[in-house]
Amino acid sequence: MNQKKFGLIDIGSNTIRLVIFEINTFQKMHQLQNVKVTARLSQYLSEDKIMSEKGIDALISTLHSFKIILKEYDVSKFYPIATAAIRQAKNNTAIVERVKNETDIELIILSEKEEATYGQYAITHSTKAETGITIDIGGGSTELTYFKNKKSVHFISLPFGAVTLKNMFFCDKSHNDEKAIRKTEAFLQKEFQEVEWLKKCQLPLIAIGGSARNIVNVHQQMINYPIAGNHEYEMSKEELKDVLNLFKSLSFTELQNLDGLSRDRADIILVANLVFINLYKAIDAQEFIFCNKGLREGYMITKINHDFPDAYSTDHIPDESILRLGQSYGVSPSVAKQRVAVTKEIAGQLSENDFLPPNQSWSKILFYSSQLYYLGQYVESEAASQHTFYLISNSNLNGFTHRERVAIALLASYKNKSMLKQYLNNFPEWFSSDEIKWLQTAGGLIKFSDTLTASHINQIHKITLNQDNKKQYTLTVFYTGDILIESYRANRQKKHLESLINGSVNIIFTKN
Repeated sequence: MNQKKFGLIDIGSNTIRLVIFEINTFQKMHQLQNVKVTARLSQYLSEDKIMSEKGIDALISTLHSFKIILKEYDVSKFYPIATAAIRQAKNNTAIVERVKNETDIELIILSEKEEATYGQYAITHSTKAETGITIDIGGGSTELTYFKNKKSVHFISLPFGAVTLKNMFFCDKSHNDEKAIRKTEAFLQKEFQEVEWLKKCQLPLIAIGGSARNIVNVHQQMINYPIAGNHEYEMSKEELKDVLNLFKSLSFTELQNLDGLSRDRADIILVANLVFINLYKAIDAQEFIFCNKGLREGYMITKINHDFPDAYSTDHIPDESILRLGQSYGVSPSVAKQRVAVTKEIAGQLSENDFLPPNQSWSKILFYSSQLYYLGQYVESEAASQHTFYLISNSNLNGFTHRERVAIALLASYKNKSMLKQYLNNFPEWFSSDEIKWLQTAGGLIKFSDTLTASHINQIHKITLNQDNKKQYTLTVFYTGDILIESYRANRQKKHLESLINGSVNIIFTKN
């Protein structure tokens, strides 16, 4: 598959957005452009669900502008998908016909089930969640799904969104009117209680969409979050309430200027937060998780998987995420594979001799880190450690918690204990003293393992570690090919291994 560009126009009730994706030879999606217009199409629907000419004019004007952008990017294939506002309009057949006549664009109106399914599809293909409740608040509808073992079990599209709730309860009132807030909460509790499969299911609540993204961004600003990226960011019910209380405490002007919040959502963000909190209560959720992949990504992943069935799977999300990140920064798959193999060999020997503390939950973290070791040299070799730590810790890695992402960054950038401590200064209380000790051990192990793959031309088959006496060990490396560079570097860097075992090491290279 050659590098291709595709456009997707998402015609929602609140915004109309154009995203241009570039899909490379590794089937990785990269956004080339992302623009939106806050058209608020749902406000042009009359009580009997007829969209006014003014609303249709706004839609067509936006589509004309988007076609100019698509032409500039030389995008010939694009998907114009429409959701609740157009779907609910009783005159949607006339809307589709007029759009076709005036723009030559054929709208694809998604059903309620399709809209919910694409959002859930994005979640199950980009997070580690096996089972959960998903929510996508639009302007005119709210999609909920229940998935189990990555498969959809139930879905429902509720006929209200952030814009409609605002119009229902906050019309001619301030954004933080207490009486309106109480009425909104009472309405939401009643609506959620009527959905039988939601009641006290005690599952993670996973949110997609712009409102959830803005709430997460605001919370990260509130607590001075030390890394970028919001994918798979976790919040508790209390933290959602903290953000709600902040929204309530601010004037509307202050809300519009709040860091992390889009001005276009200032008038509906409190309402969206109420939806999340009340759904959290209704299902007795375990946690609130944000997924930055939504309807648009789910739709595109479906298209990619149609042509390339193994491009995005639900079974190997972390593996695919690590592989694609490495490919983005020029990591050779064969070299990475060899370094991982060597790391596993040495880790096995250290574990047998009780030098590597057991940590089953982080065993894969060690090997993912060795796969990405010093990828920052793609940017600049002299500061490879710093670039590696920054790039990984601030990348949205699918299938990893933020703590796991930072752990991978710490190991993949490992230079020495001093540098590790320097990086850890920004993450107080993220890791226990035992975990920091394990990170130091694992980091030294990866750094030494890298010396044994320096030339990229040898093949190491086996490594053994034997104790000669109380403080003396022999590390025997069985290899084929040439080992000159590895021998030189390994003997220079064996101090990392010696510090792990608290003894001296004699390295013997045996060709076979």
